[in-house]
Amino acid sequence: MTDSIADMFTRIRNGYKAGHESVSIPYSKIKMELAKLLEKRGYIKEVARLGKKNRKIIDIVLVYKNDKPPFEKIRRISKPSRRVYVSYSEIYPVRGGRGINILSTPKGVLTGEEARKQKVGGELIGEVW
Repeated sequence: MTDSIADMFTRIRNGYKAGHESVSIPYSKIKMELAKLLEKRGYIKEVARLGKKNRKIIDIVLVYKNDKPPFEKIRRISKPSRRVYVSYSEIYPVRGGRGINILSTPKGVLTGEEARKQKVGGELIGEVW
């Protein structure tokens, strides 16, 4: 597998479609930061790191609102084959402010709104709406 972040988004999307309570994802620091950001914004219920040494996983508990996922789409934008970088002035609201951009910046993983406020750009990882 070459794109572990796209795999993470796909596992979350498939977990919601199948009606699972939780999904497991192989651990990495960037994926943990992404999961914490999604938890903070209310798109997932809980994030926990399980396991030791090279067998670590991220356990994500999914949240449902009226038996539906809290978002319509979660999409990867910057890919290994085509990286997308934006300055803070190029960050626009997703779907008229109903969604979020996810950016990897020098100040960590931030939403588009937070990056604009801190006047910092970076790699546009994905968007959720």
